[in-house]
Amino acid sequence: MTQPPANIPPVLLVGAGRMGGALFAGWCAQNLAPSVLLDPTAPPNLARPEDHLVTTPQAIPANFAPAAIILAIKPQLADNVLPTLAAKIPHDAVILSILAAKPIARLAHLLATQNPIVRAMPNTPAAIGQGITAAYAAPAVTAPQRALCDTLLTAIGETVWLDTESLLDPVTAISGSGPAYLFLLAELLEHIAIERGLPEKIAKKLARKTVSGAGALLAASPETAAELRRNVTSPGGTTEAALKILMAPDGWPATLRAAILAAENRARELAT
Repeated sequence: MTQPPANIPPVLLVGAGRMGGALFAGWCAQNLAPSVLLDPTAPPNLARPEDHLVTTPQAIPANFAPAAIILAIKPQLADNVLPTLAAKIPHDAVILSILAAKPIARLAHLLATQNPIVRAMPNTPAAIGQGITAAYAAPAVTAPQRALCDTLLTAIGETVWLDTESLLDPVTAISGSGPAYLFLLAELLEHIAIERGLPEKIAKKLARKTVSGAGALLAASPETAAELRRNVTSPGGTTEAALKILMAPDGWPATLRAAILAAENRARELAT
């Protein structure tokens, strides 16, 4: 059977963990051209028969010419792994990095390259195609290269583009780390429900469906988050009683802001 033409040109994916694997699955669903995955720990069944799964840069086929090189390793591995890729970077390939907190200047230094670089910050709902990614393209990135990176990123959800690289630090704290805040809310709701006497199975279901259902309503509604909150809050009712505590000056507004700033500051620390 004749294969249909590829919708996405060949790529070199460096790191095929949860986020890299989610990206690769999204690209394959959009008919990715035969590509190379570099990851010594990736399961053998991750790659398709037409792909190459390699464990070292030296094993990348000599004639392989990717249109994009995607960096999806853990940020703490960057100093050791990226210099080993320098000899494998074609001069016309765009580099797409999803490494948290690693600025473009640092990536270019580690890779010893002048290739155009795009930085992006996806989040874990990418695993089910519901991610949100913020991206920044260096000035050297061409319009076709930015369009290619947009195609690669929208395979796992929506993408927004920033005009300033430094804004990726608050993005990391808000949407990159944000799913953990929602998971913590579900976790706390479940624990408190159990404390109040609800059976564990029911407590878990109530907590999860409350958080996921509210998120789905927020995504589908034209109303703002504040308007949706007010819709749930009857004057003098139970929700208002709870919100008076959560929205107190020392409640969620202060603690969440402090949490976001802590994550943002940590992102800046990790940049070096």
